[in-house]
Amino acid sequence: MQRVITNNGSCNKSFALREACHDLGLRHVRTKPYTPKTNGKAERFIQTALREWAYAQAYLSSNQRAADLPLWLHRYNWRRPHSGIKSKPPISRLALTEDNLLRLNS
Repeated sequence: MQRVITNNGSCNKSFALREACHDLGLRHVRTKPYTPKTNGKAERFIQTALREWAYAQAYLSSNQRAADLPLWLHRYNWRRPHSGIKSKPPISRLALTEDNLLRLNS
């Protein structure tokens, strides 16, 4: 099961979000109050996504932007250097071997 993590804002406590998560098979996890480290990571990811994906280029439609999201996420997790982890991509933290299926299909 995949999960979505949000802060504790009123919009994230709504019945609509709870129902959407249930319908999509997602587990909704909220950050602990007053945990700037967790909230900061989420906020930083959102800023990066807006700057490097959502508004990095002019899309002809929202559908086109949405279609580009999986490609951007793959680049973000597998190729893009992250300063917080010594300019390595997040996938490097998993220490995958060369014959790992994830590595072979990246």
